[in-house]
Amino acid sequence: MHVLVLGGTTEARRLAERLAGALPAGARVTSSLAGRVASPKLPPGEVRVGGFGGADGLAEWLRTHRVDALIDATHPFAGTISFHAASAAAAAHVPLLALRRPGWVPVDGDRWHPAGSLDEAAAVLPALGRRVFLTTGRMGLAAFAGLDSLWFLMRSVDAPDGPCPARMEVLLDRGPFTLDGERELIRRHRLDVLVTKDSGGHATAPKLAAAREAGIPVVVVRRPPVPAGIPVVGTPELAVDWLAGLRG
Repeated sequence: MHVLVLGGTTEARRLAERLAGALPAGARVTSSLAGRVASPKLPPGEVRVGGFGGADGLAEWLRTHRVDALIDATHPFAGTISFHAASAAAAAHVPLLALRRPGWVPVDGDRWHPAGSLDEAAAVLPALGRRVFLTTGRMGLAAFAGLDSLWFLMRSVDAPDGPCPARMEVLLDRGPFTLDGERELIRRHRLDVLVTKDSGGHATAPKLAAAREAGIPVVVVRRPPVPAGIPVVGTPELAVDWLAGLRG
């Protein structure tokens, strides 16, 4: 059996670790990383880095490498690859599963403002604050580039490129983050609004608690949908169970 995991997330690494001990002798696991992060944390097993050349290229890779199951464990906001995976799996007649960590849920005290896109998030910001904690990653900063009256603390793993806000400080850091650390960032930089994607998970959730404690609003960009008809599980353990069901 050959399993291809489209990865780059914590869940994908955990899945590769579990599959290393769960699959029968002779089975293979290949993890595919997009290559957008300079120094990614590599999962165990075989690893390939880079794109496939769209849905057609992925379908050809599935056929050439005799892949028996495809698991899309990419970031919840990596929407393009998910639709390519659905198209490629259908063309190559390979079973496909989506592994998605559950999204965040607001609790009492949260001041959340949902947004359907980064552009929508940028549009509501001037009415919410002046000093912005921007945690949506280095991609898509152009959406905020015209907000010259606002100041941004932008945190990401790698340095940004392309159009950026004129008044911006860059903080290069990788989660998991602590509640005390997020409190200190808000205090030190006098931040009064947070912008985040609904990525889910525990590694970056402390910023939500810190914003709640500080009473500042949070603009939450909704995640794109999983392609219709694709089964979805929320944990690597359930993905392993799905694979076991395929093997019968």
